[in-house]
Amino acid sequence: MYPNRMNNFCCGAGGGAWAMPYDQERIFYGRVKAKQIKDTGAKMVVAPCHNCRDQIMKSLNKEFDLGIEVKYLWELVADSLVVEPWSEEEIKKAHELRDAQYERDGVDLDEEF
Repeated sequence: MYPNRMNNFCCGAGGGAWAMPYDQERIFYGRVKAKQIKDTGAKMVVAPCHNCRDQIMKSLNKEFDLGIEVKYLWELVADSLVVEPWSEEEIKKAHELRDAQYERDGVDLDEEF
């Protein structure tokens, strides 16, 4: 986003504003963040805190039609840890590739050292 780092803009929900009954104020102050997000063309935003996540996901996304997915950093890590199980065919192919590599490199797993 531009500007970024210490010159970045608040999402509008900081200081507990998300939990307070200041919907119109949050949306008004969040308009700058919404423009920043829209200008990036991003399809996903990683939010640094729960106030930012809720504000961007539940308020700004709807009010400014951002069409983005909003996640915490830990959610990205968790998503990357999910691995679909291999089919029997994929397992067989992997074993064949492994065996071919062992054969090529002269690896004998039964050999004692």
